[in-house]
Amino acid sequence: MTISRLRRLMTLASLVCAVSAIGAAGSAQAQKKLVVYTANESTLNDLVFQAFAKETGITVEPVAAGSGVLVRRLQAEKARPQGDIIWGVSRSLLQTNKALFAPYASKNKDATPAEYRDPDDLWIGNNLHLLIILQNTKLVPADQGPKSWADLLDPKWKGKIAFTDPANSGSAYATVTMLVDLWGGGDAGWKKVSQLFKNMKVLNRSSLVFQGVGNGEYPLGISLEYAGPLWASNGAPVKVVYPSDGTTASMEGVGIVKGGPNTDNAKVFVDYINRKDVREMILKATFRRPTRSDLDLATLPGGLPPLSSVKLLKYDEEGWTGKRTKTMEQIKDVLQDSR
Repeated sequence: MTISRLRRLMTLASLVCAVSAIGAAGSAQAQKKLVVYTANESTLNDLVFQAFAKETGITVEPVAAGSGVLVRRLQAEKARPQGDIIWGVSRSLLQTNKALFAPYASKNKDATPAEYRDPDDLWIGNNLHLLIILQNTKLVPADQGPKSWADLLDPKWKGKIAFTDPANSGSAYATVTMLVDLWGGGDAGWKKVSQLFKNMKVLNRSSLVFQGVGNGEYPLGISLEYAGPLWASNGAPVKVVYPSDGTTASMEGVGIVKGGPNTDNAKVFVDYINRKDVREMILKATFRRPTRSDLDLATLPGGLPPLSSVKLLKYDEEGWTGKRTKTMEQIKDVLQDSR
């Protein structure tokens, strides 16, 4: 073999090794990626994704939108999933679409009450949100705001109540259906709900509701419990009204997308997001009530009252989930009539 031919072979071998190394690096990089479809706002996303990446080395690519939007995207991508995780969506949406999820028994499963997880481990709850009324006390003095859901029907609140489109929010859907039941069910309940919609400004995302109240764009908003102490901690004149006629606790959870490109990393995220120290971190920073049963709220920031001190209504979540499609059509009609 001539020296020149040997050199050519050595050069070719070097190129092959370099290409192989690049391929291996690309593969390793791909294995350190996670695509999360998240309905949470940027404050929570940034906190969790940065801490998760720092601890695990797994980079998160978030796709942020309303929960209804995210679920419709998952449905459209069913044959070829692009995401690995859906996070921050209601039990109703998780249960209705559980065929889209892969089973996984989280390492933190036992700390989460059975009522907040799927019996087949297709999803698990993270947060427990109380449906409440937000009040901007600069626009409406603290003692002059509504005390109950029924108070929101007063014509004086017309155009002054921010709410999320139930097509884009599981918690908004839960609010509407809870009020239908509270106000007598059937035609009687829907009549009062229609009256309420005439007083509301319906927005596309849940975050726009509490941002609008916190910034003084709207005097009132129908929202989730954590939004009050979150904005108050940043100096906004916001208080939480726990309606005297009762409310319900709306669970929010996480599921692994069936057939997603990074399933192993998705399992790591599910374990991480429900870990006790991570739930404490999230509560301290964003005031989200955990589904875990082993955290003492009295020792943690936010001043969240124990559930025992709040009037909780019985809510037929399973029933309303089962007739979601039909109910959404009725909500669309009510929304259209209110415009």
